[in-house]
Amino acid sequence: MAETAYPEDATRSPGYLPIAEHGLIGDLRTVALVGSDGTIDWYCCPSFDSPSVFAAVLDAERGGCFELAAAVPARTKQFYFPDTNVLITRFFTEDGVGEVQDFMPVADDARGEPGRHRLIRRVVCVRGTVPFRALVAPRFDYGAAPHTLSALDDMVLFESPGQSLALTTTVALECDARDARADFKLGEGESAVFALDQVTGQVTPRGCAHAEAEHQFNATVAYWRRWLHQSRYRGRWREMVHRSALTLKLLTYAPTGAIVAAPTTSLPEQLGGERNWDYRYVWVRDAAFAVYALLRLGFSGEAEAFMGFVTTHISPGCRDGSGPLQIMYGIDGRTDLPERELPHLSGHQGSAPVRVGNAAAGQLQLDIYGALIDSIYLYDKWAQPISSGQWDDVCHLVDWVCDHWDQPDEGVWETRGGRKDFLYSRLMCWVAIERAIRLATHRGLPADHRRWRQARDAIYRRIMDRGWSERRRAFVQYEGGDVLDASLLMMPLAKFIAPTDPKWLSTLDALTEDLVSDSLVYRYDPQASPDGLRGDEGTFSICSFWYVEALVRAGRLDEARLAFEKMLTYANHLGLYAEEIGRTGEQQGNFPQAFTHLSLISAAFNLDRALG
Repeated sequence: MAETAYPEDATRSPGYLPIAEHGLIGDLRTVALVGSDGTIDWYCCPSFDSPSVFAAVLDAERGGCFELAAAVPARTKQFYFPDTNVLITRFFTEDGVGEVQDFMPVADDARGEPGRHRLIRRVVCVRGTVPFRALVAPRFDYGAAPHTLSALDDMVLFESPGQSLALTTTVALECDARDARADFKLGEGESAVFALDQVTGQVTPRGCAHAEAEHQFNATVAYWRRWLHQSRYRGRWREMVHRSALTLKLLTYAPTGAIVAAPTTSLPEQLGGERNWDYRYVWVRDAAFAVYALLRLGFSGEAEAFMGFVTTHISPGCRDGSGPLQIMYGIDGRTDLPERELPHLSGHQGSAPVRVGNAAAGQLQLDIYGALIDSIYLYDKWAQPISSGQWDDVCHLVDWVCDHWDQPDEGVWETRGGRKDFLYSRLMCWVAIERAIRLATHRGLPADHRRWRQARDAIYRRIMDRGWSERRRAFVQYEGGDVLDASLLMMPLAKFIAPTDPKWLSTLDALTEDLVSDSLVYRYDPQASPDGLRGDEGTFSICSFWYVEALVRAGRLDEARLAFEKMLTYANHLGLYAEEIGRTGEQQGNFPQAFTHLSLISAAFNLDRALG
């Protein structure tokens, strides 16, 4: 291979694709974001929370990327191979049409070859002739670690102090000290293959010839179709629901059963703002809600795996200040998630700081107990009975909730403005105890029924007495305040209050007036209820889908269906959603977001059922 000198750090032409201009591929251990221009600009290896190899989405100059695109002006289209997580990016040029097929092989047992992590990019010319160009420019450890490049007989080896990757391809490469490039032309029916492998002591690099790429492509397609075939959903929005299910599956970590909140870090909630967080961890709340959504569709295996994670890694322990559970854990169950900033990265479109780790891990959030116990209750109801050991853990948690439900906490939105007596936290403590009582009664399991019922009823009275504002004619964000909060939409969804109760209908009207903008719902007003952070944020998509469900349960089906259909228009070209939606409809925050996709599934399911 010829040696060619290139500029010091020309890893990608200036500029950023919008967050929504990406698709997602993965292997149940990690993922890659593939831009609609054919560039992979986010990839952590070997797992979700590993340091990045490609991070151009966070710094176009220093983050690293894997470009693969037509070398002439082209229109592009992106879609998923039907019923799979295999992504196709098509390039339409004057002289032909080509496509890049991106996928990460997944073994049937979700374990595969030990240590093997492979990213395959197959380029095919489907009409005429198309010239292509490729640039493979890894930047290890979030762009902070230097690396060397070795051009061997049939591969290129990128080596950094902590990690090595091997690139094999069926076309000729040109290399400099750090990066590999290729320019090639394909005629109709011709193809080229690029494969990127992690190199460890257990795994030696191997080539990826055309025949193997075809085999891996077919095996990956078959895996995803077999998985999706388990779905019981046959409703009106099957395509969107199934894309959301496939996305949630991509956010699961097969070795432990963990489910991450999102596969990215520091994608901004507001361009230029500081609300940039690392979501590549297991939030108890988010994962428990994801279990509910997957169980609704018939995917019990993921629920069982998560229950295994709960039993193995987050069984109740003695912790000071924030209860027997943390609000989040590492994908391997670790509890230490120190937050730090990466000042050498400029952030997405200049939105600094870039953060890794999450200091919210030490917060007290009482709502997580209700989310977790509700998911255990539903798993026992819809999948299989929990074990005696799991029941002992539930009892431990419920006893703790009975003793601590009335203390202030940081709340569901992880505000950094001090603890308050948040109504949603009280609500989910009620859920924790109420679901445990149901489970004990149904199964005849031993429980301190008298104590649990007294605590449950005390929470109910407290919410009705102190969570209600006569002035606002609505339930409010926290006791003694008059600010509204979209988390209150969970009150009828959690079966705390009848969805047609006059107090609830009045609250729904107040929420609509204060927090809803053309069906899109803000979490709260940070000006009226300071959260300790500067700047604004977009509407919160899980709240918009909660709003749909609340309308459904209140019998306002026409409004609910219109709001749901409007929400579908905010998905990206592949049916994916970030955490929030900006003022002009752009996706904001980490992407894709489990919260949004699980709530889409729930809203579609319940709206379908109500429409008949």
